[in-house]
Parts: sequence; structure tokens; C-alpha cells
Amino acid sequence: MCGIFGYVGEKNNAAELVISGLKLLEYRGYDSWGIAVKEKNSIVAEKHVGKIGEATTTLPASSIGIGHTRWATHGGVTVENAHPHLDCTGKIAVLHNGIIENFQELKTDLLNKGHTFLSETDTEVFAHLIEDNLKIEGFTTSVRDAFNKLTGLNAFLVLNAVSSEIIGVKNGSPLAVGIGKDEFFIASDVAGIIKHTNKVVFLKDDEMVILGKTLQLLALPKGEKLEPHIETISWKIEQVDKGNYENFLLKEIHEQPLVIENAATNLDSEIERLATLISNAFGTFMLGCGTASYAAIAGMYLFSRIAKKHVNFSIGSEFEYLEDYLTPESLIIAISQSGETIDVIESINKAKEKKAKVVALVNVLGSTLYRMADEKILLGAGPEMAVISTKAYIAMISVLLLLAFTMVHKLGKAKELLLQAAENVKEILQDTYLKKIEEVSQIIAKKEHVYILGRGVSYATALEAALKLKETSYIHAEGFAGGELKHGALALIETDTPCIVIAPLDETYDEIISNAAELKARGGYVIGIGPKHNQVFDVWLETKDVHEATIIPQIVIAQLLAYYLAKARGLKDIDKPRNLAKSVTVK
Repeated sequence: MCGIFGYVGEKNNAAELVISGLKLLEYRGYDSWGIAVKEKNSIVAEKHVGKIGEATTTLPASSIGIGHTRWATHGGVTVENAHPHLDCTGKIAVLHNGIIENFQELKTDLLNKGHTFLSETDTEVFAHLIEDNLKIEGFTTSVRDAFNKLTGLNAFLVLNAVSSEIIGVKNGSPLAVGIGKDEFFIASDVAGIIKHTNKVVFLKDDEMVILGKTLQLLALPKGEKLEPHIETISWKIEQVDKGNYENFLLKEIHEQPLVIENAATNLDSEIERLATLISNAFGTFMLGCGTASYAAIAGMYLFSRIAKKHVNFSIGSEFEYLEDYLTPESLIIAISQSGETIDVIESINKAKEKKAKVVALVNVLGSTLYRMADEKILLGAGPEMAVISTKAYIAMISVLLLLAFTMVHKLGKAKELLLQAAENVKEILQDTYLKKIEEVSQIIAKKEHVYILGRGVSYATALEAALKLKETSYIHAEGFAGGELKHGALALIETDTPCIVIAPLDETYDEIISNAAELKARGGYVIGIGPKHNQVFDVWLETKDVHEATIIPQIVIAQLLAYYLAKARGLKDIDKPRNLAKSVTVK
């Protein structure tokens, strides 16, 4: 979840480069931060609680440094617990994503040997393990042997002031190395690197990279030399810049027509190959977490309605409890924006143990899920800098729609519907429509609860819309299937309770309008989203009827409601909601 950034090269402003890199990784979620650089043969560091914001540094000039934004796991949010952590000599600094599961027994042993600990973290253990090893072996071997003692899923950077080297090592959380001219960058996400270089090496699990005058890549646990595989990233620096928008969330919502058009025009061969795979599978399962799980639910409905194909669904964190029935003939479709969500990764590991085939729908080239999958489709949404996922979700839905239609040999129809949906989204993003959404959000902002209803594929939209409202504006929002209204939820409806009804012109229309009438009869304030006005609506937010693709403009309206609701409630840091992170790499 945390951000990692390191630099080694010929420039002497390492501290400034590290801070700049960490600011590009703020979306990952954090509560404190720190940086460390080499000065002579020692390390100097500064650490802070809170956000980086417009921070600058007073650390000395240096050509090597590392930095970290921490999301607390072990120990409270304090300066002492912020990373990086130093060994007793002050010559080794470490920072870390993940959890060292056996840190307590390691710490006890190190304390008995006389080491002094300054924090409550599990991370500091690694610095002292390396320090111990350095008494009898070299730097690379010391890091390797220390890492081999750990249990858990972890990624580390280690800075050695004596050798002027940075070592990166991982077996869980992501690390990527950027290769520049006489310099190297290392980060937890390519978004931190892309402003410097588009040449990247993605570390695989149980690999270790040594960065100094050269790049060396080793395999663990023994340390055999590997040949680095250099990939070229197609993202452009303007994609990680807000441009003229107030924040990244608004920018990314406005980028969605291009995302839809990209899916409709550039993925034909991948879609056709995967559609054949799904058609021939004996037992297909889709899984994801959070927003990706709601895309999977939508996909389940789309495959049923369009392709007449039964596809099972599971939340990623629950799938490991449902894997007993997997066979080598099973197909797993894992959906993820980051490709690093630990609950998905662990479930996929267990599925692969059962020889099931794995397909990844993922937005990040070189991510763990991307590398694990037997087949993959890159969503092509570009980097998402806001914690709240918008355009990646729209890309997921677009790809699933294409797959469902392709299974019945109607790829052309799917592409036509997607292009129509993209045009409708462009209309929704015009000022007149945005003003209406803003007015509705100001009404909702005064309330404590919002309830969102949908049926069929719109049930998934209701769930995703509720999530967007919760994580963006901190208002309580609940999405549920329209038919469940009478099974308890109706007791919560009071006079003027905001109720959003997702009403496409499909087989669910008449029944969802009946649900809307039930809400209205109890005093609910009914906001309808769909192609057709109905007298039961107090407010109507219109979409075009683009058949199965109507889900796309409807969810864009929900995203905009969430955005303007956050503004109406006076929230400032909309890109980085409290307590949340973009890439969830701990359980």
C-alpha cells in the first residue's frame, strides 16, 4: 500500500528526486513519510507524520537516496515509526512494504545480541539483521541471507552508505527499476518513474536487484545471476499530471470516453482469443476486490444475458475458501486495477496449485497478477492517480461486454454499443449536465444516508455507485438489489431519504419502477438514472439507451455524483480519501 522510491546516479539532488517521486505515489495511501541519503560514509534521514504536500527537504546534497510513504501496520503513526529505519552503525537504512510475520522472534534474538531498537515496527528488524551479517560477509550476501530468514510477503529497499548501493528485494509487494542514462530509479509503481524514463525492469518474486554503477539482478534464495528483462512503458508524463483539472479524480472521470473508445478499437485479437478460452472452459470463475469485484458481478450478468454462459463470482478475499472444487479444467478470470491486490494474488496462487488456468484483466503492465496469468488483457486505462477508481472500472466493464458479445460472434455489435456509450458520456460531461448533477449532490449532502437500487446488471451498478459515494464523500451509502427492498431495507426509508434508482430500458425496468414507487410511498426522495423519465422520479438524470452498454453512462453519473457530493460536503483532499489506499498489498 505504501510508496517506495529510490535514486542512485550522477545527480547530486537525490533528496529532491526522492520527494518528487514520493509525491507521484501519494495515491497509494499513507500516514507518514521519510527519506534518507548518504553523506560521506553515513546516512542522514528526516521523517514526518502527515502528508508530503508541498514539502521540501534540507538534507545535504547526495547522489543516492531512498524514501517511503508509510501506511501503519506495526506501531502507531509516529515519527519514530516512519521509514526509513537505520541500523546501530548508521550506515544501513531500510524501508519496507509488507509484513514480517516472524519479526518478534527475530527481534528477541537481536535484542539479546545487544542491538538497540528505536521503533515499534517489524521493518527495523531487517536493518539489524543486515548489520549482523555485515560483520562476516559482504553487502549483497548480507541482504540475501537476512531476507531468506523472513516469513511473509515483503518488499525492501536497503541503502548502504559505505558501498553507495541500493538493493531492492521482494517476494510480494511490487518493485520496478527505471533505467536512465548513468542513473537508476526504483519504485513501488512505474507512476513514480515515468517522468524520468520509460525503460523499466519489473522485479519478480524472490529476485534481488543491486543498483550502483551498474544493475545486477539475482535469484533467491541462492543468488544466481539473472539477465534483466527491460520493458518499454507507453504511458506519457502528462497522464500523471493534473493538467488544468482541479484534481486527478475529475481528470480521470473526463478521460473515460477515450478509455471506452480504446477498448472498442484496439483489443480485437486479445478479446477473440479470450472469448474462445471462456467458451471451452469447464467451470469459469471471476473474482476481484472492491470496485473490481463489482465489475465481476456485472460480468456475471452480461455473460448470462448475452452469451448464455454461466460464470461464477467470488470476492477475491473469499475465493481461497471456495477453491476445493477447482480442477485443471477450471478457468479463473482475475480482475484488478493494480494487479497487486494481495487477496487476489493469494487466491490465484492457490488456484494455480490446483492447475487451474488463470486469465488477468489488469491495468498495470508487469504487475504481479499480469506476470502470474496464463493469459492477460491490459485494460489500457492509463495510470489512475486518484485512489478512487473510475476509468479502470469503465475499462473492465467495456472488456467484459466485448467478451460476452464475442462469445456469440457479435464483436461488431459490442464495439458499436461501446462507441455509442462513449458519445453519451461525452454529453454527460458537458457543463449543463454537470450543473444538474452538482445541484442533486447539494441536496444529498445534507442527508446522512443514501440508498441505491438496481436489478440485473444494474445491481452491480448500485454496489459500485454506493462504494463511490462512501469512499469519496464519507456519506453512508448502501447498494442493494431492488427485490431485496422489502426484506428489511424499507424500514430505513424516512421522509426525504435520498434513494437512487438505476433504471435502464431492459427486462428489469418495470420491476425497478415498482420498487421506486415503494420508496416514494414511504417518503423517499427518488433520483432516477436511465433513458426514460417516470413520474415517480423526483429528479431524473438522463442517459441514452445504449442497450447492454447503458451501464457505462449510468456509472459515470454515479462517479460525478460522488465527486460533487465530496465538494458539497467541503472535503479538500478528494484524490486521497482517509484510511484508503490504491494498491492494497497487505491482508
